[in-house]
Amino acid sequence: MVASHVLRLQLGSATDVPVHAAIIAGWTGRDKAALEKHIVELEELGVKRPASTPIFYRVAASRLTTAPVLESSGSESSGEVEFVLLKHGGRLWVGVGSDHTDRKVETYNITVSKQMCDKPVAPVFWDFDTVSDHWDQLILRSYIVENGARVLYQEGSVAAMLSPDELLARWEASLEDGTVMFCGTLAARGGVRPSERFEYELEDPVTGHRIAHAYDVKSLTIAG
Repeated sequence: MVASHVLRLQLGSATDVPVHAAIIAGWTGRDKAALEKHIVELEELGVKRPASTPIFYRVAASRLTTAPVLESSGSESSGEVEFVLLKHGGRLWVGVGSDHTDRKVETYNITVSKQMCDKPVAPVFWDFDTVSDHWDQLILRSYIVENGARVLYQEGSVAAMLSPDELLARWEASLEDGTVMFCGTLAARGGVRPSERFEYELEDPVTGHRIAHAYDVKSLTIAG
């Protein structure tokens, strides 16, 4: 029997949600030309070309957290806002999280880099059916705090990524209860870089609702 990691989430009401699988979907952009350009750019930095697009990385469910502080080895990790899918109670839910990743490790092994850091998620999730009819209007946004200033880091429509229906169709099996999937991110304004704090949100301009969360990054010293 697969052990579960329990998250206290708001699914309409406070709910203890057992999670036994966490998936990071990468290279999920809808614009194939732009996607290829980005792949080439990263290849020049030493990041290996993905075996497929999209590609699905597995990480430990225990890496998922709603905690306000993330501890990271060294100072070369950074966050990235993503919409997050959750299957619970036979229903699909959508929220927002940060695929916090060790960028140094990413240059030689993306799968390992994904496992190096906790994966923050906001504790509030929406029933997917309440946003599915205007999905492409949802907005992802993130801010970083650097040198004491709050700076807009990422902003754009979820339409930049494959839709939930298409991502789930490309996943190797049906999304089972207790599974969380991170679904791709946006370009960073000013380039990918670490920060002392990361704030992220998912906005629904149609209903006026917004899910927002944040965490501080504590860098742990690398002894040698």
